[in-house]
This record gives sequence, structure tokens and C-alpha cells, in this order.
Amino acid sequence: MMGLALGATLIVILALTFEVSWPIVSEHIARWRARRARVPQLDFDPGRERRAEQRARHLLRSCVNEEEWEMYRDLGVLRVWGSLAGGPEQGGTTATRSGAPYAYLIYPHKPIVAYLPQTREMLSEYCVTFPDETRPYGSARLPDSDDVLAKWMALTADESRLIASANMHLAGRQVDPARVRRDLWRLEDWERRRLRGMTRPGGDPAGRDTGPAGSVPAP
Repeated sequence: MMGLALGATLIVILALTFEVSWPIVSEHIARWRARRARVPQLDFDPGRERRAEQRARHLLRSCVNEEEWEMYRDLGVLRVWGSLAGGPEQGGTTATRSGAPYAYLIYPHKPIVAYLPQTREMLSEYCVTFPDETRPYGSARLPDSDDVLAKWMALTADESRLIASANMHLAGRQVDPARVRRDLWRLEDWERRRLRGMTRPGGDPAGRDTGPAGSVPAP
């Protein structure tokens, strides 16, 4: 009987000891496993995105004309004039079917926005994506300027095909109309200043009067 009591007491002591010591033992096991685990070595370069965007901007600049490049450089958006006689079938309006000029705003990684320059009326949004299939890791998104260039090339090469294949949505679904109106106002102001700069003697295309060669502009 005494032996049975001693055995039960020993079992209780062992159980309590195990319960108290288990967190410490499990922590040591976890540390041992962590030390032995192989950490994958990723060839990650934090400057890769910046260099990719710089290369994309150089490529964009070599493809578009001077006005388009300066527009994108200064405003971060690119305009492409529509070329279809009756306007796009998807998203067209009575105005476009009547031959009113229309245009597109190209944003990086956002839908292409069609609008009427005379009234700043947004017509529709066209969703197109151009994933970067060549990159071995990271996001599949193209650099911003590459995405703009891909849309510009698609629009200028075959506008009707791009519009027909794109997912069309009502204006304002993904691009904030307030942002579009603000960008259109900025674009109009930019064009006025650029035109003044081109017509002034000694002016530069951006609209800043540089004055005679060697002169210092007034503060």
C-alpha cells in the first residue's frame, strides 16, 4: 500500500515538473530548429525598382514626341488624341458620333480615360493591363513609364482594336473624376504656358522666360 502511494506521488511530481519545465524545453527546441533551418538567400536589390523606372523613362522619351514627353515629365499623365471618325464604339456619345474631337488620358497603372476636351466631360474608362512577364521575382507590374508607353503604343498603333478589347466602365469607377478634372485643368494651364514660352523671344518650351543669353532673371 505504501509503495502504491509513493508511486502515485512520484507520478504527480513528474507531471508537475514536466508542466513547469515544458515551456523552457520547447523554447530551446524552437531555437535549435531555427538555428538549423536554412534561410533562403534572395537576390533582392532595393534599387532595382528605381533603375527599372529610369530605364523606362528613357525608353518612353525616345518613343514619344517632345511635347508628349514634357507633358508626362511635368504632369505625370499623357494625352492621346482620338482618331476614329465617329468616336469609339464602346463608350462613344452623340458628340463623338457627330465628329467632336475627343482624347484619352493615360495614367500609370490606371484605366485609360476618354473625355471631350471642349467640355472636360469624361466619357468612359478602358481597363487594359500589360504585365511584365520577364521579371523573375517581385511584382508582375511594369514600371510606371513602361505601362504608360505600352498604352500609348497600343492607342496610336490600333485605337479601335484596343478599345474593342478593353474592359469598358462608366467614368469615375476607378479614376476619381475630381482628379481627372484637376489634371485637365493642369493640362490646359500647362499648354498655355508652353505656348507662351514658345512664342516669346528667349522663352523656353515650359513657359519660363529665360531672357537674353547670360542674363539673370529677376526674383
